[in-house]
Amino acid sequence: MRLIKIIPDSFVPKYQQIINSIEQALAQQLLKKNDKLPSINKVCMEFGISRDTVLYAYETLKKRGIVNAILGKGYYIKSTDWDFEERIFLLFDELNAFKETLYNSFLEELQQRSNIHVFFHYFNIDVFKKLIEENNGNYTKYIIMPGNMNDTAPIIKMLPKKDVYILDQTNLHLREYSSVHQNFAKDMYNGLSKAKTLLEAYQRLILIFPGKKEPIGMVEGFTSFCEQYKKKHTIISNFTDEEIQNGDVFIIPDDKHLVNVIKQSKKQKLKIKKDFGIISYNETPLKGIVENGITTISTDFWQMGKILAEMILNAKQQRIENASDLIIRNSL
Repeated sequence: MRLIKIIPDSFVPKYQQIINSIEQALAQQLLKKNDKLPSINKVCMEFGISRDTVLYAYETLKKRGIVNAILGKGYYIKSTDWDFEERIFLLFDELNAFKETLYNSFLEELQQRSNIHVFFHYFNIDVFKKLIEENNGNYTKYIIMPGNMNDTAPIIKMLPKKDVYILDQTNLHLREYSSVHQNFAKDMYNGLSKAKTLLEAYQRLILIFPGKKEPIGMVEGFTSFCEQYKKKHTIISNFTDEEIQNGDVFIIPDDKHLVNVIKQSKKQKLKIKKDFGIISYNETPLKGIVENGITTISTDFWQMGKILAEMILNAKQQRIENASDLIIRNSL
């Protein structure tokens, strides 16, 4: 039984004819899961085509999750689900409310035209490396959220450059890759600048910056604003039960510290907005409700997911800074 059919004078490229033949065989149930495909050498000899042509066709099927390569044995049918043109590897740093918003937007824009597998590295460089090494060659697109970790660039370079998209945080070592990212220094500076009039009612700005997963650009933007407008300021790495002074404004990237600051204010019987202020980083629905509303500096995560999906669907290679804004509520 001949599984592969190639018409020499067809306008369809030969590699695509090989792919179409395998898909047709699957549709007709001539191939089943774990069946072996004809060897690359056999296809080359039978049709008088180059090894690279057959290899490209088989590797494309592998990226789409249809076939699997076993070293020294050949290519085998891995899945009979071949409805998706794009098979996407999506590597998040961690799961939280605003990443969920991003993901839902991404899914909605793709309209079920892609098969997406989601992974998490949780800021562990060894996990990051392992996930990329194990999945290299198995997907058509690789969306990677490297976070603020060092030494991710050499690992990402193992992947095909044109298939990689960097998400949320990027850096100089990753500037050759397409991305939808935040400019944290600019966003922090612009957000505080928009709040400048409100901040005049307070004496000191405090940035709570643990530095473990937060981008250093936040510190740069915060410091630039405070120095330009001669605002008294300090940066601390942690907040548990420190005393809050009247006239303090806290800029808080981590929601754990947001909770701690609110708890401490209640212990001291301080009124938010009147006695002290809060600006949180990253918008979530809950922040519109807590304490009658928490002011935030945030990128638009829904828009970020939408832009990313559009880039992939239209095969665009771009570097896009996602929009950010200050959302003023009752905490300032």
